[in-house]
Amino acid sequence: MSLPAQLRTELPRHPMIPSLLSDLLFSDTKIPPHKTKAKVMSDDESGGEEYLFKIVIIGDSAVGKSNLLSRYARNEFNPHSKATIGVEFQTQSMELDGKEVKAQIWDTAGQERFRAVTSAYYRGAVGALIVYDISRRTTFDSVGRWLDELNTHSDTTIARMLVGNKCDLETIRDVSVEEGKSLAEAEGLFFMETSALDSTNVKKAFEIVVQEIYNNVSRKVLNLDTCKAELTINRVTLTKSETDGSKQTQIFSCCSR
Repeated sequence: MSLPAQLRTELPRHPMIPSLLSDLLFSDTKIPPHKTKAKVMSDDESGGEEYLFKIVIIGDSAVGKSNLLSRYARNEFNPHSKATIGVEFQTQSMELDGKEVKAQIWDTAGQERFRAVTSAYYRGAVGALIVYDISRRTTFDSVGRWLDELNTHSDTTIARMLVGNKCDLETIRDVSVEEGKSLAEAEGLFFMETSALDSTNVKKAFEIVVQEIYNNVSRKVLNLDTCKAELTINRVTLTKSETDGSKQTQIFSCCSR
């Protein structure tokens, strides 16, 4: 069973929801793992090669994660947005190198009481946006904790971007651009300041992450093809005589059986 591409899922306040949601939405039978942790559909499945990348948006509550997603996916901004309960996601499509790429972007709750639930949402993620609010230093100070959680639950090759959101609040800025850049450089992250309110850099931030994921997957495919080519060149040829005096050639490689 698969979920619809466009879906908004919110968790009611019920003590059984964490385990039920984890079992229902994120079991291995529901979303099978892929070697690259990115779903690649073949020509036979879809009529043309396409990619499905899972991206998570993480950060403290009220840093603007939901509005970043709604601005990117639907070009909408809700000034009265309520705290996300559990998770919601949207799917966006784009074309890269003639291939269809779908980004399935997950917005997770930032409240501490959802920590046990949201840990399941990292499964299969190949990209992440770590968001803080430039007008609230406490959200910037929490970035290290979010990075630790991300590193614990995801692959080390995940594409990561540090996002300083609400850059429209320049008059009450509490975290400088230089501080954001320095942290990103120290942690090996992409960095960008955004504003979901006026759309500044929102689309660009998501597209950079998607492009980096695509590059990572492409490099893995290229390395695999190169390995196969080298095995073909270095294959072992065995020749044996037949009863009629002719010779039969058998070719073996480490992947032939």
